[in-house]
Amino acid sequence: MARFVILVDTQKDFMDADGALSVLGADALIGPMEDWLHALNQADTAGVLFTFDTHVPEVYAGSAEAEAFPIHCVRGSEGWSNVLDVTALDPVIPAWRIEKGVFDMWAEDGLWIEDARDPSAKRIPRENFFADLKARGVADVTVIGVAADYCVRWAIDGLVARGFRVEVPEELTRGIERQIREVIDDDFAGLAARVTRNA
Repeated sequence: MARFVILVDTQKDFMDADGALSVLGADALIGPMEDWLHALNQADTAGVLFTFDTHVPEVYAGSAEAEAFPIHCVRGSEGWSNVLDVTALDPVIPAWRIEKGVFDMWAEDGLWIEDARDPSAKRIPRENFFADLKARGVADVTVIGVAADYCVRWAIDGLVARGFRVEVPEELTRGIERQIREVIDDDFAGLAARVTRNA
């Protein structure tokens, strides 16, 4: 059975060395991520979801996140844009996107999954989307992106809670304070989440 893929917050403010909240070493991942994305094929890939960290300055200023991190990924800004282009993906593989306002892509109610190629296509409620994946027999999810100890970590947490098996290629993620192997060992020991060495 094909696996689903989630690309977490591969946006300029995180991935570029001069981004508003640059993750150390993330800029070196852009080329390998593009190659990895380009190599995905329909037989092995049920679909790809791009997550977008999305903030509005007036709202962010009063958030708990603002106490730890400067404003970043302001909706519509250059830093909000994704460094990975959906056109690098085989056009027969479904591509989706979701905007989220906090670390945890599962925490906010009312989030929608949108077609990444056709903005006019019907949106799907997040929980319905993932329930449908399960109903279609998709049990495995590969997660790449940043930051390993924040948004990637919470993406994994929600997937495991929903019964998915998760793998994270070590070469395709970077953390701020902890790297992905430490995150998996500390937070997901004995659960259906693992780090792989070969991207």
